[in-house]
Amino acid sequence: MHIKLAITDDHLLVISGLKAMLAPYPHISVVYENNVAAELMAALPLVQPDVLLLDIQMPEIDGISLCKQVSKAHPGIRIIALSSFMESHYIKQMLRNGATGYLLKNTDPEKLIRAIERVHAGEQFLDDVIQQQLLNEVITGQKRTVFEIPLTRREKEILKLIAEEHSNQEIAEQLFISLRTVETHRLNLTQKLAVKNTAGLVKEAMKRGIV
Repeated sequence: MHIKLAITDDHLLVISGLKAMLAPYPHISVVYENNVAAELMAALPLVQPDVLLLDIQMPEIDGISLCKQVSKAHPGIRIIALSSFMESHYIKQMLRNGATGYLLKNTDPEKLIRAIERVHAGEQFLDDVIQQQLLNEVITGQKRTVFEIPLTRREKEILKLIAEEHSNQEIAEQLFISLRTVETHRLNLTQKLAVKNTAGLVKEAMKRGIV
């Protein structure tokens, strides 16, 4: 068994750490690594990895949305979400969007290898801590509060402008990004913060002290 692995994470130190953990295991080879998520879709047809380790919070592109794109375009690639976040919203969204694994970034080498091997074999793998948290939520009905969910720098910028009553087009012009990108961020914010409309987003912005 030989497994071709790709790694996409915006922190080069994380990539280096993962490669160091994988070095003693010759049946897993890193065929692609990058810290710019926008380049991933173009690279995948060329490198054809079996498994992708994907950071769910990249600076410019939402890893949750990117997971869905990869899963749809390359259903044969098994995706393991890599994150420091334990919020059930992230976990469930990644699984819905095609990930078959979810690992915390403080994982140990043994667990990393086991996760890669398991998802490569067509199984699902969730970090033990994640499994316990999801089970506790089912039993107690309690979830981590929305306020604990972190936002990227770009999401905070957009949330601030939304709260200041700027239109999507105005936000796109101010931040020098496309209208589609603003719309995607806005949708992700409503999903991530579990609100239904602009009023809910404004309320969250005030709650977080962003405006």
